[in-house]
Amino acid sequence: MSMSWDKLLSAKRWGYEDRVSKNTIDARSEFQRDYDRLIFSSPFRRLQNKTQVFPLPGSIFVHNRLTHSLEVASVGRSLGRIFYNKKLEQDPDIDKKYPFLSETGNIVSSACLAHDLGNPAFGHSGESAISSYFTASEGRRYQNEVTEEEWADLTHFEGNANALRNLIHQYNGKGYGGFALTYPTLAAIAKYPCAAIAGHNKKNIYTKKYGFFQSEQESFKKIAEELSLVKVTDNPLMYKRHPLVYLVEAADDICYNIIDLEDAHRLKILSYQEVESLLLKLCNEDRLPARLKEIEDTDAKLSLLRAKAISALIGACSTVFFNEQEQLLNGDFNKSLIDSLGDPLKSTLKEIEDLSIAKIYNYPSVVEIEIAGYKVMGGLLEEFVPAFLENKTHYHKKLIELIPKQFITQSTNTYTRIQSVLDFVSGMTDIYAVELYRKIKGISFPSID
Repeated sequence: MSMSWDKLLSAKRWGYEDRVSKNTIDARSEFQRDYDRLIFSSPFRRLQNKTQVFPLPGSIFVHNRLTHSLEVASVGRSLGRIFYNKKLEQDPDIDKKYPFLSETGNIVSSACLAHDLGNPAFGHSGESAISSYFTASEGRRYQNEVTEEEWADLTHFEGNANALRNLIHQYNGKGYGGFALTYPTLAAIAKYPCAAIAGHNKKNIYTKKYGFFQSEQESFKKIAEELSLVKVTDNPLMYKRHPLVYLVEAADDICYNIIDLEDAHRLKILSYQEVESLLLKLCNEDRLPARLKEIEDTDAKLSLLRAKAISALIGACSTVFFNEQEQLLNGDFNKSLIDSLGDPLKSTLKEIEDLSIAKIYNYPSVVEIEIAGYKVMGGLLEEFVPAFLENKTHYHKKLIELIPKQFITQSTNTYTRIQSVLDFVSGMTDIYAVELYRKIKGISFPSID
């Protein structure tokens, strides 16, 4: 079974399926609205106070989740637009066959904006802390109260699955349909379109992690069936990727590979020479060294190198995506676009990865914030999960008062109630999580404004 662009690019909007415009021109604007709805949303704004790699800035500004997402969206739009232009050049009548193919750039950029919305405070450290609460802390006692599939969700908390939940879950008082995004935008963020119990299998690119919680499984199935994604198995539910996932993934890979180097230089972790030597290999432009000599300011030099390196990677990834259409539509392309590049790009990216692990991701302040985040997130769960599930004491009742009403559920189901707490805690910014942790642990006291 092969996927087709006429099915993959449906204009249906989550929660408002009965309002699909029959006018092709009007329907195209639906994909642009996805971007606008995300950019003006509170969850997106909160990304400015969520760590990307380095601790939130003091006097030197480095990337946070919000600036990272904006840059990924910019790269994603270019990747999508280049693909469409190549298809148009190949077939001038392509718009008649696939009227929404011209919106590929808008769909990819919207998915890029949303790709980190489910990440908790402190990034991967926050994810690990949530998982650890259920595997190595008092959260283990709830295992017998949930199904095996639900337990897999909790013990392998996944930001990708949480992003989908944030986008489609109906929170109290927030109306139906969440963000009400179009189906293709929602599918394009699902890097791992399978249930948790099928995830963490490195053999397949679509099962390296997982993409939806049990609570959103039927919703994702609805999206997949509408877009005619290739189904692998029913139990556990598993699909092949939507092809645009590869462009979203490539945009993210391109940005963090390059931008982490730039931030490390600003923080004096890496020398200019170390960064220049790597980025020049990516650029592969004969005139560039001479241009760099004409610039005195090192930040300006790095800006030029960064732009040239990103442009080179966009071009190379676009070529792979275009050339591998048959495999992508069959669901058989089993590696990322970045991993499909030839040398010198591939070997240089491996050098960047090795250097980043050695000097950036293990830099003392980075490790310190990960450890602190682990303690903060775990500490919040130790307080709020028993309070909300058991509600035995006056102290529990007071803790529940701190949970916003949008996260309160009247369900008696243990899994649903745990998810309500995770919705609250995972949505916190780094700063808010630390402040709340300090207050409820008695480390600091609140002031009355």
